[in-house]
Amino acid sequence: MRFLGIGETNDLGAMYHRLAAAGHEVRVFVQDPAAWDIYGGMLDFTPDWQAELGWLRAAGDQGVALFESASRGEAQDALRGEGFQVIGGSALGDRLEAERGFGQDVLRHFGLRTAATRTFADYDAAIDFLQRHGGRHVLKFNGADSPRTRNYVGELDDAADMLALLAMYRSHAPAGRRHDFVLMEHVQGVEVGVGAYFNGHEFLAPACIDFEHKRFFPGELGELTGEMGTIVSYRGADRLFGASLAKVAPLLRESGYCGYINLNMIANEAGLWPLEFTSRFGYPGFAICAALHAEGWDAVFARMLRRDSLQIATRPGFAAGVVLTVPPFPYCEGYEALSKGEPICFRPGLGEADRAGLHFAEVATRSGQLVTSGMSGYVGVATGTGPSVEAASQAAYRLARHVVVPNLRYRTDIGQRVREHDLARLAALGWL
Repeated sequence: MRFLGIGETNDLGAMYHRLAAAGHEVRVFVQDPAAWDIYGGMLDFTPDWQAELGWLRAAGDQGVALFESASRGEAQDALRGEGFQVIGGSALGDRLEAERGFGQDVLRHFGLRTAATRTFADYDAAIDFLQRHGGRHVLKFNGADSPRTRNYVGELDDAADMLALLAMYRSHAPAGRRHDFVLMEHVQGVEVGVGAYFNGHEFLAPACIDFEHKRFFPGELGELTGEMGTIVSYRGADRLFGASLAKVAPLLRESGYCGYINLNMIANEAGLWPLEFTSRFGYPGFAICAALHAEGWDAVFARMLRRDSLQIATRPGFAAGVVLTVPPFPYCEGYEALSKGEPICFRPGLGEADRAGLHFAEVATRSGQLVTSGMSGYVGVATGTGPSVEAASQAAYRLARHVVVPNLRYRTDIGQRVREHDLARLAALGWL
């Protein structure tokens, strides 16, 4: 097959590399200059993805455009209108993820309960609201590319911490910059996600259930990074999926959406509270899901595009993913001086099957040596599988310990909360 990868920062580098290793033709466009060295020496790149459309069209039904982010939906829709095969999302998918208020409106339209969410364009209005109403809220900035480290989950019932943070953000904001964020009423319960692939008409089965660990440090301390590790299974998601994400199928079909989509939620005694969409491949979610795939990405994509089956071949059990980083992750400032270009080595005894569980992100090869590259120190993710959460986590950590990079960091408790609390609580609530 022939694949054209299109994105801002080469987030799917590990997928492209494996597709190329399997014998497929792969060309990659990376928009952000800071990411141009990611997978340097390991992939074929193009400076203009539109100039490659003739190359892609020449492959006929073997040509696929892969879009990484939720920011080029209109371009995807246009390419589909021209007869190209596209996997990624759609213009609607972009709105579902980037415009949080819109996403909540859609969920309410399909009968799901949502937490009160208010959109703000300036800090003064948000501060005034909190001063009048108080309460715990979650601050989330709109935009698929907004830094997750700026989001914040309020801790104090009188909103004193959130008020102080908003005042600080206001004092640091450049004059004239447009602000776009929401305050969502805080809901307590089990945080859980469900995801599935949509082929433009229907969801493929099985859906997956996931438990993200978003904070930087063990014990749920530190910054919201996006994701420091996740537990995934393709078994047990049916009830959650049917009560939530499955309901959105008519809207996805109308928009021509084709790709992976995930809905993150809180489950408690009152039911399900959907929080946000991920209308694209998840990072590192795609790599952790792949650990449970019984077939390659090429087979999954071909099935989606041909619509000849609604089943993905998956393995039972759980997959764990542990994100490996070096300083200054989760930030970018200082990376050039601190960690960029560091050698990535491996302890003895790492076999080919083990290496398949390593999905690198910001790396390159220089004179035959694998080194850190890119923008922030996101080295990659170590994955492991097993019949239980504990077994999958242990397998992922065994692999992570084989990777040797100066100042390598990762959380040491991925899966602990899931096996000690989350699964039992979801079962007691009737979802598992």
